[in-house]
Amino acid sequence: MKLLRVGTAGAERPAFLDRDGTLRDLSGIVPDIDGDLLADASALARVRTAADTPAVLPALDPAGLRIGPPLGRIGKIVCIGLNYHDHAAETGAAIPAEPILFFKAPDTVVGPEDTVLVPRGSRKTDWEVELAVVIGRTARYLGSAEEGLAHVAGYATAHDVSEREFQIERGGTWDKGKNCETFNPLGPWLVTADEVEDPQALPLRLWVNGELKQDGTTADQIFPVGEVVRYLSHFMTLYPGDVINTGTPAGVAMGQPEPKPYLKAGDVVELEVEGLGRQRQELKGA
Repeated sequence: MKLLRVGTAGAERPAFLDRDGTLRDLSGIVPDIDGDLLADASALARVRTAADTPAVLPALDPAGLRIGPPLGRIGKIVCIGLNYHDHAAETGAAIPAEPILFFKAPDTVVGPEDTVLVPRGSRKTDWEVELAVVIGRTARYLGSAEEGLAHVAGYATAHDVSEREFQIERGGTWDKGKNCETFNPLGPWLVTADEVEDPQALPLRLWVNGELKQDGTTADQIFPVGEVVRYLSHFMTLYPGDVINTGTPAGVAMGQPEPKPYLKAGDVVELEVEGLGRQRQELKGA
């Protein structure tokens, strides 16, 4: 299923995209798409039944209808740094022996076509297309990558916007450059795990002002999805509705020759993970 949330920010209602590409209202079936839904087998069954007979649900006119983040009430966002061989190479970093972790606050999440704000004083705002993993079952001390995959509810396209000066040159942790407002566009869809045959075979692409900048594949991940979930479960409990941003392939501004083409107000970024939908953001000053 392709689940999504539509409407004004803070007042989104649940919906899904049927096989014919028609947007259908789910608000008569479930109150929202969130961790509670993903952990509730009976509620998910109701949604699946509705998806099998979509004509019984009201169609929504997408014209002028905002698409919000496909997941509400996100618990935490755990991010994996330097998780692609080609991205580590372009930045001159050693291949990490274990996953590098940082966090993004849930309030960084916006819709896939919402405005991204360049922070005040920013000189090095950068782009990163990523595969986002959404947890559907509580994960604690998992024993294998296969168990890790079994705890995934679905996948989405994420944009891990980053301010490199804040991240690297201002001391402390990476979190300074990762948590500015609007720095995690998510969606358009939450695609349930049963529709993603192999999360390690997904092309990812990103364009800036129409120019292709990133063109990678999740096959290049250093730590694949199942292993990331297993690993994290030994350091923290993962709950339904938690999100994992799994890293970005080569092609970020930081890895380009000088003068590095960092983002500025007026730029347009488009990105996609194949099968998970496409995003488009116009940048403005904060």
